[in-house]
Amino acid sequence: MSAFDAAVGRDGPNHVERAQGSPDIQHSAKHAAYALASKRIIAGYGFWIFLLSDIVMFSAFFATYAVLVDATAGGPSGQGLFDLGNVGIETACLLLSSFTCGLAGIGARTRNGFWFYGAMAATFMLGAAFLSIEIREFMGMIALGAGPTRSAFLSAFFTLVGCHGLHVAIGLLWLLTMMAQVFAKGYRADILRRLLCFSLFWHALDIIWVGLFTMVYLMGVTQ
Repeated sequence: MSAFDAAVGRDGPNHVERAQGSPDIQHSAKHAAYALASKRIIAGYGFWIFLLSDIVMFSAFFATYAVLVDATAGGPSGQGLFDLGNVGIETACLLLSSFTCGLAGIGARTRNGFWFYGAMAATFMLGAAFLSIEIREFMGMIALGAGPTRSAFLSAFFTLVGCHGLHVAIGLLWLLTMMAQVFAKGYRADILRRLLCFSLFWHALDIIWVGLFTMVYLMGVTQ
């Protein structure tokens, strides 16, 4: 019996006859089905608004960085600061985490705990590795006197890259929360919808990072 069947009162082979035989049950079933569908639609719509607003925010940060990239105020530029070796490792970790996140989604849909928990743990470790490399990069730049207050270029850089790193950190906390919910409540329909929202969020971070890697690091080194 599915969650929808339970919500609308389909608890046996004779549910059609019972619903047809009683107008009250028929009305209750329709009301329950409408409420369930409305909640699902509202949650999905709200998440997409959140995701699109996030993309708009990052678009503004990208535009700001493009305007201020040459405003170094006599300080260091990206060519002297960026290490493509470390950034390449970061990129590999984040893109690979997107693959393992997809495997976790498959494991959840098939109710396979080994694949779900294993893939989610791998996603967490890869995301944490990405975040640790980024924090080390920030600390190294600040130690060289290239902090966010040194120039407009560095202010835009720390804001753009740091905001993405903050989203990754939030995503890691969300990931742990989803693992705990599946462990406590199982693969319920509402839990699977939340897992889908998490996957969309995580993949969106990968897409933003590809643009960030290209515009900030690759173009910064070649300038």
